[in-house]
Amino acid sequence: MKTRRLRLAVFAFCAIGVGARVSLAQEANSGFDLRATLTGQSVASSELTEAPRSGAPLSIGSRSVAYPTWKVNENFFLTGAIQLITRPYYFKDLSVSGYGAKGNILQASLNYSRVSSNGSLLLRAGELTTAFGSFLLRYDDADNALIDLPMEYGYYYSPVSILPVAGAQIDVTRGKWDGRLQFANSSPANPRGPFSSGQYGNWAGGVGYSIRQGLHVGASAYHGPYLESGYKYYYPGEESPSRLPANALGIDVSWAYRHTAAQGELQKFVMPYTLIPKFRETAGYGELRQVLAPRWFVATRYGVSTTSATGKVQNLETSIAFRPDRYQILKVGYELEHYSQKSQANDQMLAIQIVTTIHKSLTRQ
Repeated sequence: MKTRRLRLAVFAFCAIGVGARVSLAQEANSGFDLRATLTGQSVASSELTEAPRSGAPLSIGSRSVAYPTWKVNENFFLTGAIQLITRPYYFKDLSVSGYGAKGNILQASLNYSRVSSNGSLLLRAGELTTAFGSFLLRYDDADNALIDLPMEYGYYYSPVSILPVAGAQIDVTRGKWDGRLQFANSSPANPRGPFSSGQYGNWAGGVGYSIRQGLHVGASAYHGPYLESGYKYYYPGEESPSRLPANALGIDVSWAYRHTAAQGELQKFVMPYTLIPKFRETAGYGELRQVLAPRWFVATRYGVSTTSATGKVQNLETSIAFRPDRYQILKVGYELEHYSQKSQANDQMLAIQIVTTIHKSLTRQ
């Protein structure tokens, strides 16, 4: 029953993982809630000394995400997620040149929800995270037990982008079942803004089932054109993007018992071309989190990705975390990445991350 209530809360206030934590009073007729996650991070890696960065072996970055929620009445509410992030921040940024800061709208939607004893209904429209996969519900640094992301997730040129797509989505739960269906203006592999060129309709969705309390399995998929004229991998003379739809399938599982929690995903992506062979990628990860004491936990994630173009990459990340209080988390993490087709076969990263959350709300009966 507790697991079902948590899923209903996620569907009712879904804002990139913060939904499960929003505590805007359910009894209030209207109100405003603001949560924010502020992160400071330092990373040491030899990648920073190599081209194209060719700098010092240590970088400092930050990420701030604000999650405003305005409950208009019993059924209607607006949610948003606004991010300011410096570069380099994620480990993938270490091998890419450039510094600076950038703001992103990760979500901005108008929502309608109804909850009954048998299930729930949620309708959303606006800038949305993709309905494909399950990691984005834990994308916030306060929810992510580790520091980095699974290999198949990222911002640009990843099969599943963290950036939003513009569209509409329906989420439903009934008994032990949950489902979602989304129609958007672009692919999760290449999100386009609502006023950008190169927009093509895409479908994404998923279904899940709670086998018992603490054990949930799911499957998801997306389909639709992913290329556009300005895309890095769209080559002159290639077929029209509208005739080259990408396809993705994924399965996910989550399990929790007492002080132990585990998640995993396995996904397959096919990106078609006519001038060159189809790009295919199979990726997956398994993650384990163990609470050692009320203020301490450890976590580890093993991931692997195999593509038709770049071969096989294996990733192992481990972290230990301490909570000084309920608003802060201090993480220390180490990551080893191994490449099958690269002159430098191994990359290593050591990172320290401190996460602070704040929360303000104003409700009216």
